[in-house]
Amino acid sequence: MDDLINYYSFTKAEWKQFYNDIDLPLTQSELRHIKAFNDQISIQDVSDIFKPLVHMIRLQKDNFDKWQTTKARFLHKKVRTVPFIIGISGSVAVGKSTTARVLEELLTNYFTGENIKLITTDGFLYSNAELKKRGLADRKGFPESYDMAKLIEFLNAVKAGVSIVQSPVYSHQTYDIIPNRFDIIDRPDVLIVEGINTLQLPSNEQIYISDFTDFSIYMDADAQLIEKWYLDRFAKLMDTAFQDPHNYYYQYAIGDRQAAFKMARKVWETIDLPNLKTNILPTRSRADMIMHKTDHHIIDRLYLRKY
Repeated sequence: MDDLINYYSFTKAEWKQFYNDIDLPLTQSELRHIKAFNDQISIQDVSDIFKPLVHMIRLQKDNFDKWQTTKARFLHKKVRTVPFIIGISGSVAVGKSTTARVLEELLTNYFTGENIKLITTDGFLYSNAELKKRGLADRKGFPESYDMAKLIEFLNAVKAGVSIVQSPVYSHQTYDIIPNRFDIIDRPDVLIVEGINTLQLPSNEQIYISDFTDFSIYMDADAQLIEKWYLDRFAKLMDTAFQDPHNYYYQYAIGDRQAAFKMARKVWETIDLPNLKTNILPTRSRADMIMHKTDHHIIDRLYLRKY
């Protein structure tokens, strides 16, 4: 892949040799609770991949904090805590949310005494009503379906050290923004931002979302595999929706299953796959690290930016 010319490439076996002195706090039960519906991440993969990754982030954040102190002293300014922001991007159904939650849990335990927070950019989608009003109901997930200006404003406030910053909350059960519901972000030491658009340049903006991130990860896999995972997840979402008439997937759970899968495949082919090809995959080379997955969500190769 020509866009990876500026990356070091490692097999999982090579990568896991870099550091393994961390005691992982996750049990198999805790991991089952964290991982997404169809993400097959294992304790072994967490050990092989995340032990070196968490230690590398620790080293990078230490250097980041040292530079903030050096710069403040040079300018004769008061030293302040500047949040270290980690961005996690990739297609729908590729395992971003599981990666983000595992990383949040491990950083919370490894970065003793530091405030670790996680938000998803789904919260900055326009509501379904607003998307319909704008004629974007069939473009959900595309750049124009997000309130990018609001997301940029949020990240700018977090970086500036504003004490109380609100992040809107999105429900995958109702498939919509939850009105008047917010996650409160209060001067975190580390903020993990997960979403398909964390490496994108917003329309009509002069700044990338990734300009606020200090380390970024792109979750990568072949499109055919992602489609399979997407449909597998859709099936499991239907299987859990029978008891809840308010769940977005209830209508599919009680209806014709074959027709539901036909609809899901159409959504993948007309919305999610074009969005991946046009807006998500082209941002891969902006990431500091690329985690490539193969069958069963197994990470088989990692790419780390050389500079």
